[in-house]
Amino acid sequence: MDLVLNVADYYFFTPYLYPATWPEDDIFRQTISLLIVTNIGAFILYFLFASLSYYFVYDHSLMKHPQFLQNQVYREIKFTVQSLPWISIPTVSLFLSEVRGYSKLYDDIGEFPYGWIQLIVSVISFLFFTDMLIYWIHRGLHHRLVYKRIHKPHHIWKITTPFASHAFHPVDGFLQGLPYHIYPFIFPLHKVAYLALYIMVNIWTISIHDGDYRVPRILRPFINGAAHHTDHHLYFDYNYGQYFTLWDRIGGSFKNPSSFEGKGPLNYVKNMTKENCTSHLGNGCKNEKIFNDECTKNE
Repeated sequence: MDLVLNVADYYFFTPYLYPATWPEDDIFRQTISLLIVTNIGAFILYFLFASLSYYFVYDHSLMKHPQFLQNQVYREIKFTVQSLPWISIPTVSLFLSEVRGYSKLYDDIGEFPYGWIQLIVSVISFLFFTDMLIYWIHRGLHHRLVYKRIHKPHHIWKITTPFASHAFHPVDGFLQGLPYHIYPFIFPLHKVAYLALYIMVNIWTISIHDGDYRVPRILRPFINGAAHHTDHHLYFDYNYGQYFTLWDRIGGSFKNPSSFEGKGPLNYVKNMTKENCTSHLGNGCKNEKIFNDECTKNE
């Protein structure tokens, strides 16, 4: 995060915001700067990629599903906008620790004898390490002692849109993001790789809420995609994982997505539309072509 902070200092904070006498490495200044950068960055990532997903990936016919709530998109966005600033507060404390040099983040690949190989291994281990911790944190949030107060707000959305991806209670949002910040305090990780992975994680979180249930058949047993996560929202006790199905299989919580079996939300909407078309036709509709077109459009 110090890379981002250095750029922000150079182009904005130092010339336009802070007094020239205030050192850039002052801890209070860094805290304020990180709060600003973290919030702006979080909102840009959320609105940019959730909007792209919503307009170009999301299947809007899912809005016809009976479990899709009234004004749901607006409510998802409102919930997120209210939560992100609170989530940023404890997150900034971790970013500050990184900036102050307490993590194992490094600048130069040449610092390690196996440079590029170590970088590749660290990226892979980051994915598996964070997936493991998120699985257990997520599963723990479903415990009856904490679920209603902390995690239930995210499960209001049964048929999610990309805008539901960050609509968490602040404690929930911070806890599920914690593994990403823990990793560089335990294992060495290149600073650029860390930033890239942080952005990727946010995009992935949006993608598993985007209603696009297609997964290459060869990857279906391994990747926890939108089809898996949708069943988590619908059936509660399954598919807690973030990227992979590994820990759900180990923990006995794996469920083959209903969408892969022809029983998912999109299948329900298509069948419902066909039934409505048939019902209208059976009642003597004069313009049969209109209903045939409607049925075809939703297939």
